[in-house]
Amino acid sequence: MKLFGTDGVRGKAGLKLDAMTSMRLAMAAGIYFRKISKNNKIIVGKDTRRSGYMIENAIVSGLTAIGYNVIQIGPMPTPAIAFLTEDMRCDGGIMISASHNPYYDNGIKFFDNRGNKLNNKIEEEIEKIYFDEKLIKKHQKTALEIGSSKRIDDVIGRYIVHIKNSFPRELALNNIRIVIDTANGAAYKVAPTIFSELGAEVFVINNEPNGSNINQNCGALHPETLIKEVIRVRADIGFALDGDADRLVVVDEKGKVIDGDKLLGALGKYLKEKNKLLNNAISATVMSNQALEDYLKKNNISLFRCDVGDKNVLEVLQKENLNFGGEQSGHIILSDYAKTGDGLASALQVMAYIISTNKKASEAFDIFELYPQIKENIPVSVKKPLNELKDYEKILNNLNKKGIRVLIRYSGTENLLRILLEGKDTEEITQEMEKLKDFFKKALIA
Repeated sequence: MKLFGTDGVRGKAGLKLDAMTSMRLAMAAGIYFRKISKNNKIIVGKDTRRSGYMIENAIVSGLTAIGYNVIQIGPMPTPAIAFLTEDMRCDGGIMISASHNPYYDNGIKFFDNRGNKLNNKIEEEIEKIYFDEKLIKKHQKTALEIGSSKRIDDVIGRYIVHIKNSFPRELALNNIRIVIDTANGAAYKVAPTIFSELGAEVFVINNEPNGSNINQNCGALHPETLIKEVIRVRADIGFALDGDADRLVVVDEKGKVIDGDKLLGALGKYLKEKNKLLNNAISATVMSNQALEDYLKKNNISLFRCDVGDKNVLEVLQKENLNFGGEQSGHIILSDYAKTGDGLASALQVMAYIISTNKKASEAFDIFELYPQIKENIPVSVKKPLNELKDYEKILNNLNKKGIRVLIRYSGTENLLRILLEGKDTEEITQEMEKLKDFFKKALIA
């Protein structure tokens, strides 16, 4: 596809994602949603990037031009758009955000009327409509058939109530000191409100968005400031969100970042003990450490692996009838409460788990040791099919016999070969990595 990537359409605002592209993309999506239209309204939210104003107005113009009524709700987390699309019975939802990317990028994510991200087949259909000049012209309206737009500012309350209801009613956050880094992003109002209303003593940092400071040396990708603040105020725990609040990074009371796989393992076991883990299984990506899978197996929990991307995690959840999964990067999906990764819902489950253990965060998540991993990126001049390389299968079989987990794939955006090796002996996987690097340099570099 020319427009859509792994998570909607994303690129530098004003270049790949300019006003004309945004308007036409909204028209194409609206034409597609018209097929299942019931209420003739689409909800639009955004994060705190300055370019959001340009893209939002372009999207509203495109949707109203083909007869849709638009509800604008301003800065809100991506999972809030997914929830509100279904809750307000809209035909579709649109989120304007480039997630963890710098402020000069932006993106557009689409949700169907049930609040689910669109699959590749639907994205392909929208892209086909986008390039069909006659079809777009045919669907443009005139006179009173042109749609309307209105801004609603109080829907934030619906989402706050929804997320609070994901936290066990018998528990409270009284006497718990929490630091929250909102990354100057979409959750800068919502996040502190939720935790304060549940009784926590909340310290908020990076909650003054100015259009250009979203994700800037803060949030989930840069937890250094959060670590310092947790130690400074002697907090019990710290939470870092990314720009659209669908990702969560947790810092314990000692200022140490808790590994994402340990979060998945601990929460999976906790949900099972509460009889809330469907089919005693979770979903995680191929990037998750083997130690997670071994830990889950010891606790009679199955693991279904998938390709990288929270959309892929969700597809496995739906296919296997599961309700919990995620990525080690911090995208955690609790499908009983959210249709996509939700940093706030995840944070509340983290708190419920910690309270249930009656331990400090550092102790509660010290559940297994990660196996050593090594990652390398090798520049390549040509992306030859790996299975056609001489001795490639022989090398993989040799690694498997040694109990070394291997993941080799080409980058989707760069001329790079990405290699991950994981085993129980650091020295052994280091040696094997050197052999692999030599092999691929000879095979793929002209």
